[in-house]
Amino acid sequence: MAKVLVLNASYEPLNITSWQRAVILVFKGKAERLEHNGKFVYPGCPLPTVIRLRYYVRVPYKEIPLTRRNIFYRDAHTCQYCNYSGDELTLDHVLPRSRGGGESWENLVTACVRCNVSKGNRTPQEAGMVLQGRPHRPHSSLYFEVRRCVTSGTHPEWGKYTIGLER
Repeated sequence: MAKVLVLNASYEPLNITSWQRAVILVFKGKAERLEHNGKFVYPGCPLPTVIRLRYYVRVPYKEIPLTRRNIFYRDAHTCQYCNYSGDELTLDHVLPRSRGGGESWENLVTACVRCNVSKGNRTPQEAGMVLQGRPHRPHSSLYFEVRRCVTSGTHPEWGKYTIGLER
């Protein structure tokens, strides 16, 4: 089943829907097609992959919970120091807790056991280690699914409508 990225009138991602629902929204004039994949519903009607609503929909902000699982998803299950992606992964505090580093999106990264032990109770700079990217809070609750579709190549065109997918 084809997935379609739905954007608000302001071009911010709202959700992911089925192609059937997207076609109905376009036919009813509630949305416009921005991208298509070259396939057709019927001749003259391309199958959309990205649509934009014509009217702004107010959506309440929903914060993404800071959990171990979400940190692993954000970091794509890879060590942020050496790019190892296996089973031996842990969480590392960039600024160690003993030095005032807390539990936050900006202070936690995925690290392999070897890198975590060699870093020890030091900052990456003191340990001579380089982070692959700056840890950040995901921008929306769609972040993980959109990122998966963009990086896997399923929907690379979604990348230009999202922010924070530089990893």
